[in-house]
Amino acid sequence: MATAVHHHNHNHNHNHNHHQQNSYFIRPRSTRILTIRCKKPNNSDAFNERKRVHVDYGKGICEVSTHISGLRKSDLPKRHRLRVEGDRFQKDWTISEVVERILELNHWDDVEAVLNRWAGRFARKNFPVLIKEITQMGSIEHSIQVFNWMKNRKNYCARNDIYNMMIRLHARHNRIDQARGLFFEMQKWRCKPDVEIYNALISAHGQAGQWRWAMNIMEDMLQAAIPPSRSTYNNLINACGSSGNWREALKVCKKMTDNGVGPDLVTHNIVLSAYKTGAQYLKALSYFELMKGTNVRPDTTTLNIVIHCLVKLGRYEEAVEIFNSMRGKRVGCSCNPDIVTYTSIMHMYSVCGQIENCQAVFNTLVAEGLKPNIVSYNALLGAYASLGMSKQASSIFEQMKHSGMRPDVVSYTSLLNAYGRSQQPVKAREIFDLMRRNNCKPNLVSYNALIDAYGSNGFLAEAVDLLREMEQKGVQPNVVSISTLLAACGRCCHKVKIDSILKAAKMRGIKLNTIAYNSAIGSYMNIGEYEKALMLYRCMRDKKVKPDSVTFNVLISGSCKMSKYNEALELLVEMMDLKIPLSKEVYSSAICAYSKQGQLVEAESMFNMMKVAGFHPDVVAYTTMLHAYNIGGEFIS
Repeated sequence: MATAVHHHNHNHNHNHNHHQQNSYFIRPRSTRILTIRCKKPNNSDAFNERKRVHVDYGKGICEVSTHISGLRKSDLPKRHRLRVEGDRFQKDWTISEVVERILELNHWDDVEAVLNRWAGRFARKNFPVLIKEITQMGSIEHSIQVFNWMKNRKNYCARNDIYNMMIRLHARHNRIDQARGLFFEMQKWRCKPDVEIYNALISAHGQAGQWRWAMNIMEDMLQAAIPPSRSTYNNLINACGSSGNWREALKVCKKMTDNGVGPDLVTHNIVLSAYKTGAQYLKALSYFELMKGTNVRPDTTTLNIVIHCLVKLGRYEEAVEIFNSMRGKRVGCSCNPDIVTYTSIMHMYSVCGQIENCQAVFNTLVAEGLKPNIVSYNALLGAYASLGMSKQASSIFEQMKHSGMRPDVVSYTSLLNAYGRSQQPVKAREIFDLMRRNNCKPNLVSYNALIDAYGSNGFLAEAVDLLREMEQKGVQPNVVSISTLLAACGRCCHKVKIDSILKAAKMRGIKLNTIAYNSAIGSYMNIGEYEKALMLYRCMRDKKVKPDSVTFNVLISGSCKMSKYNEALELLVEMMDLKIPLSKEVYSSAICAYSKQGQLVEAESMFNMMKVAGFHPDVVAYTTMLHAYNIGGEFIS
């Protein structure tokens, strides 16, 4: 509202009117100064958040929403208020109402048409609040359109907080290039990035796994003489660690300490997580021991990482001990077990094959008032599936759906695996087809599980056809696919198929690992192709693929079955030279080879070594020794 005090004489009325249109300060010919002041709107409650509650007792619905008014028509300067009041299409909406109307549109609809009818667009203070509200909804397309509209307004002023919110939104949607573009754009608008902007950008690149870009942004920050905060360092450590670069993460952590910014609990958890991602489980446990010597107390996240590392190292008793200590602490403690803790312990019992304990932990989770998530259900489902307990697996699958969970690719693959292991390949295929019908795209693991279901039950042709099918669907087979098919060929005694699968692997550039070579060697042995098996073993050694006890067990036992005892003993010497521990089967085969060669002393020595190694000789070993003593003319007293 404009107010003026008029002091003039009649001779200068026309001069006064002319100057009043162009200046707030009027100096008429009289000695007095005429001053015009504009009253700015001052509505301190305009941006306060108000809670709104909607209860529908009939439908049993209770909705709580936040409402922000913003500056309205009555708060606008007079010139804008008059313009709005004279147009019936102009609407005096609140900011929350504007956001609701925008979100109702498809992202390709005319968002500007809605915004140009909003009276509040003439108040510049509404802009950052509007951007905040719409970015919080997570709709990136609508937010971009609102942001572009805003930049074309005459009263727009570029601000750090607006760019910060837009950069964070792009980061959440993994649009890192666009986030970086906004960073350069804001500087063209003469907005100087602050520590919050740099933190947002470093965090965004960390989430996208672009740790080198995150490091470069940190360097730019230092060159701009902006001191990094603890959050900056934590984001950068996380960027390196989540990409598996734990060494780089440690370097940043050291730099953080050298620059006088002490690590906090978040820092320690990020470093532990970096070790975990990099599969450096022993280092993670050592770091945890060092952490206990500081004043920083671990929380649930810390102990969850430690439990995960202990499980990976097979130190199950220690993992259970930590889990029990977490459960024993009082309610409200920062180390109470959460859904991740329970799921880790369930996974541990699943690996051990202790299904009852796995189910008991799941029941405890529910009893403690925690709601199982998809990962928890999958851990329990996978435990039953690994032992081929298809009925129980199917029951868990149905229970998952009844609880409102939508089964994912892991759920379907586990159930498929359960049917495959329980010798129901047709049922496994039904689950595979059901997965597709429910718009859940099978992945490589799904295809491998179905190949195994077919191959392990004698459906070799279907397994080979599936290999072609997966390639047509754009899923490339890996060494597991080849290993599974090779093992199936051995069971079905198909010599031609073994050769063709090995050739197919070579054509696709799939390098065979120890398991794949073992499958192929075993398959050749099963069909009596000893020379090919031995040739493949030599090829394995030439390719620098390390054989294991399974390799030698297949070769030595196969040699004995074909009465090639000299070759069996040569392979035994080679195995011992490589310092590969002898298995129970290898001991039995070696005893057989020595006894058949009439080397009674060596056979007896091997028999005793077998017992010293902790293996109980089986019927085959005892029978072989009895036969050897009988041939040698010796009798057991």
